[in-house]
Amino acid sequence: MAAEQTIYEGEPAVLAGIGSLLLTIFTLGIAYLVFFFRRGGVKYRITTQRIVIDSGIFSKKMDQIDLYRVNDFQVERPFSQRIMGTGNIRIQTFDKLNPEVAMVGVKGDVVALYEKIRAAAEAAKQARGVRVVDYE
Repeated sequence: MAAEQTIYEGEPAVLAGIGSLLLTIFTLGIAYLVFFFRRGGVKYRITTQRIVIDSGIFSKKMDQIDLYRVNDFQVERPFSQRIMGTGNIRIQTFDKLNPEVAMVGVKGDVVALYEKIRAAAEAAKQARGVRVVDYE
């Protein structure tokens, strides 16, 4: 099995959309503090084998989903987020504790990140001999 390599590492944008930017301007920056703490210290790390989401400001929680358990993806790029250069990626998994992983307010090109995660998930499934059968 190949060595694990990091595909993406980052945290959600504090101001994910144009609405949050306007609210921050109108409240003279107070809303920025609210959005900063609401983000909850979330950090995303995606490797060639797993998705790791660390969250929490004072108490920490770490969720980990192996990429071979990923079933489906959804990329969301609302207009207000496209203006700010952010987007959302929702991942459906076969994991019992985390059937859906939502990466909200991802900075940068979310479509390119989606393509990297999708390719890594397919490679992880192939390496483990996992086949997904759809009965619909």
